Amino acid sequence: MLEHFQWLPFLLAITVLTMSPGVDTLLVLRSSAVAGWRVGFVCSLGICLGLFAHATVSALGLSVILLGSATLFTAFKIAGALYLVYLGIQALRSAWHPKGLTLNLPEGRQMTAKTAFRQGILSNILNPKTIVFYMAFLPQFINPEYSAIAQSLFMAALHFIIAMAWQTFLAVVVHRARVWLARPKVAQVLDSLTGVLLVGFGIKLALTQR
Repeated sequence: MLEHFQWLPFLLAITVLTMSPGVDTLLVLRSSAVAGWRVGFVCSLGICLGLFAHATVSALGLSVILLGSATLFTAFKIAGALYLVYLGIQALRSAWHPKGLTLNLPEGRQMTAKTAFRQGILSNILNPKTIVFYMAFLPQFINPEYSAIAQSLFMAALHFIIAMAWQTFLAVVVHRARVWLARPKVAQVLDSLTGVLLVGFGIKLALTQR
């Protein structure tokens, strides 16, 4: 199917997008720091599986309906913003709570894989910016002579592979630095910074226009 659309520009654009710091990167880094690279990997898996949902919705045209309704879009945007703020508050509470500073517990003790996966997939699906991106970007590479859904899912699969590779790399790097990250002061700063950034992302998302 690669010959049916200009795949190289897509790969370059999606790689740059993936490596740009954002909420996804933040969640994977914190999950890996708190519970090890495997939990960070599962968090990344949740995030990346959400891409297929966005690709399907975009191909089916539901994004057009969502983006065409100010009420629906605003409600979806507020839901995503509130979820990011919730995650930020959880991180801040971890920084303030003594147990949240001990990062050298057995993997999964503080954050289970199930929790990491849920945070990852919800943060992606509830992010209206991803909907806007897929709706505006993917159609440029769709060949109308072939199935829009098949092509969208194929591009989402490419995005999935690139994002999983990059985020897994970050998870392993952070995991190897856990001895340093386990220091109480470092862990407290990490959780505080993560919390502030997530709350900031949430507020920015809520205030951002289309």
